[in-house]
Amino acid sequence: MEEKIKARVMEAAKIKRALIRMTTEILERNRRLRNLVIVGIRTRGIHIGRRIARLIADLEGVEVPVGALDITPYRDDIAPSEVPAMIQQTNLGFSIAQKDVLLVDDVLNTGRTIRAAMEGLFDLGRPQTIQLLLLWDRGHRELPIRPDYVGKVLPTSKREVVKVKLSEIDGTDEVLITEPVRTKSQFRKRGKQRETVD
Repeated sequence: MEEKIKARVMEAAKIKRALIRMTTEILERNRRLRNLVIVGIRTRGIHIGRRIARLIADLEGVEVPVGALDITPYRDDIAPSEVPAMIQQTNLGFSIAQKDVLLVDDVLNTGRTIRAAMEGLFDLGRPQTIQLLLLWDRGHRELPIRPDYVGKVLPTSKREVVKVKLSEIDGTDEVLITEPVRTKSQFRKRGKQRETVD
């Protein structure tokens, strides 16, 4: 199904300002930066986490390690038999035991991705704390999960899709709100199906 762009709600400058603001909030809350580690949820969460780490290094001169978490084995919307084909890779390179973990993702919706991520973290160790950073909170929560740091809160309809694009992957920085649209061929196909049923 094709999609139409309804709004371009963040561009590179706004994303940068949001990341700087959230980094300042992180620094205010975390006095023991040497105990902080960043875990990005694949895929865009990793790149957002790396940007946050660079900002911390620029502002405080502290190198915060960044790792990647694949939540596939912990998702509740796929059958266990489907996991091997979908699994990517968890690559931390450090222990999270007794660490202050900053868990990073791009968009918060139902909260199920974050639930899966926390389950994955606890399989890797017992953190001292887990803090959650999101670039975008679109609402529609199904679980009681709330971010500690958020770039922007903007409720959307369930039909709308929030697309985060990052230069590391997509060649540009922007956040779009899109909506699926039916093509003429899809309308014709639907009409034929109705005729068959009738």
